[in-house]
Amino acid sequence: MDRKLLDILCCPVTKQPVHVLGRRELKALNERINAGDVHYQDDSPVETPLEEGLVTANEERIYRVDDGIPVMLEERAINLRAADLK
Repeated sequence: MDRKLLDILCCPVTKQPVHVLGRRELKALNERINAGDVHYQDDSPVETPLEEGLVTANEERIYRVDDGIPVMLEERAINLRAADLK
């Protein structure tokens, strides 16, 4: 993830800054995705594991990064608490 881009990105809902999701959390999230246990905010299932993710400073939402492009759409956010990674 480009550092300059990361410095200007924020959650479109909460306006919180975001940081890259750690490897351990990413692995745990992808295990839950593969088990069919993770949904986007719009309640549709997350079917594809994440290569990278951005998490809000309050650790409430995760936004996927596909091919280096952050998908910063409210309905495509993953609720971190609902994903039960903590």
